[in-house]
Amino acid sequence: MGMRRLAVLGILGVMMGGMFVSFPANAGDVADAVYHNGTIHTINGAFETAQALAVKDGAFIYAGDNEAALAFVGEGTRVVDLEGKAVIPGIVEAHLHYPLLGQMLLQVQAHWKPKEEILAAVKAAYPVAKENGEWIVGRGWNQEVWEGQLFPLKEELDALAPDVPVVLRRTCGHAAWVNSKALEMGGITRDTPDPQGGEIIKDAQGEPTGVLIDTAMNLVTNLIPPFTEEQHRRALLAAQEELLGYGITTAHDLGSSMEMIGRMEKLYESGDLKIRLYVMGSSGGYGQSAEDAYNAFYEMGPRIGLYDNRLTVRTVKFFADGSLGARSAWMLEEYSDKPGHTGNPRYEDEEIYQLVLQARKAGFQASTHAIGDGANHQMLNVYERVLGEIPEPQDHRFRIEHAQVVLLEDIPRFAQLGVLPSMQSVHATSDKNMAEDRVGPERIKGAYAWRKLLDAGSILPNGSDAPVELVNPFHGFYAAVTRMDREGTPEGGWYPEEKMTREEMLRSFTNWGAYAGFEEDIKGSIETGKLADFVVLDRDPMNCPEEELKDIQALLTVIGGAEVFSRH
Repeated sequence: MGMRRLAVLGILGVMMGGMFVSFPANAGDVADAVYHNGTIHTINGAFETAQALAVKDGAFIYAGDNEAALAFVGEGTRVVDLEGKAVIPGIVEAHLHYPLLGQMLLQVQAHWKPKEEILAAVKAAYPVAKENGEWIVGRGWNQEVWEGQLFPLKEELDALAPDVPVVLRRTCGHAAWVNSKALEMGGITRDTPDPQGGEIIKDAQGEPTGVLIDTAMNLVTNLIPPFTEEQHRRALLAAQEELLGYGITTAHDLGSSMEMIGRMEKLYESGDLKIRLYVMGSSGGYGQSAEDAYNAFYEMGPRIGLYDNRLTVRTVKFFADGSLGARSAWMLEEYSDKPGHTGNPRYEDEEIYQLVLQARKAGFQASTHAIGDGANHQMLNVYERVLGEIPEPQDHRFRIEHAQVVLLEDIPRFAQLGVLPSMQSVHATSDKNMAEDRVGPERIKGAYAWRKLLDAGSILPNGSDAPVELVNPFHGFYAAVTRMDREGTPEGGWYPEEKMTREEMLRSFTNWGAYAGFEEDIKGSIETGKLADFVVLDRDPMNCPEEELKDIQALLTVIGGAEVFSRH
């Protein structure tokens, strides 16, 4: 990594920044560690740049110039020369699926790969699965990057795994590619009707093709043998390792069960989990939720700042529709590339109103997945109704996750209602090849509309939606600023008028994410008194060429003053 460290062990002073520094007279001012000679983007209100920071008892006690930082060096202080490297606050990943990310790391990796590579991985997994009586499970395929851009077929999997069930979820998580064995086990035939909120794709002869959309997936996925407790433990730790390597110090987990939260708590108690998690309670699956589905969370009540501010559960997650890629996002008018089809709404207005009302009464933040303009319009209306009936506390911070396609007249309503559009910048550059086909040239003006939302007064918490997308936050940095995919197309950006500035990009991955979790007073910027979460980068995101943003690497990740990842 190249940064020089010096532990001070009972000597009389230390050389720092070319000067000899004596110990401070007041032992209470002595830092545990001082990092100096850096380009430190504090991301505070004024977006100031510092040269040095000091840490004591897990919190920042100073951020400023090198000379003043010397006053905090004392006996036992660890001094780190950043050698000019860039530092930002610990990245707050405001939307991912933490357990699913870990589970994916233990399964078939299909993320955006060519179909031939995915089929080869299934073929390789088949002998072991057959011998052990296991399923072949994976995630990440996307037909939009394949030649012909067509949904896959069950016969392609049957040729490789005829007698072992195969379930490969699409990258969005709203469709599954399954083989005939899995259809058989799920009891799915040509006569099986579509469940509410889902679709069994069938061919011209009425036979299931092997692609299941949204709630139809449950007919098969509910049969997949659950992970063992040891597999769950390994998955949760694998997800942590992945995130720390990218400088992510806080992750918003978009939906876990009470049982999964219990597993997290065990790992915090043992000291194995160090990352900070902001967890949303979920009823499980992609189907509709009964009115009593969240009772366990409401009976427990919000839990804030457990395990030294490492675990918070104060939000519940709902689904209003599906995904644009699977054509299950709920649109108010028919899809431009599928006449007569408007997607798959999950709830009638009164049903989702009752769910949000319960959350509000129980003191929980409400967060709802809404991608199509129909789902976003419904949720803004429902939120407005609930907040009108229960106005206190005014600082509710209700969220809409994704907010991908929004009526132009609905865009100002986010800021007016105080509803946060929690968006993922990588979705725009991943979806650009199909999004306009789905919604046409007029509706696309309200799609992935970061600039319109920002100019209307909203703040945008950012994230990856992993494992829907790769978790790498620097891909999000690049997408936010350039509106180009990682191959650099289209030149100049896709609808470039919606780009973020670099300052907005950094805020969206730090203090805006902290704000979305009611945690801006303790994290999201490098300021005295806040948790000492920060990351050292190999290049400066404010000044490097924009094409290099996607290539940034984390060199050092620090949580609460403890170095939890180092790239040597």
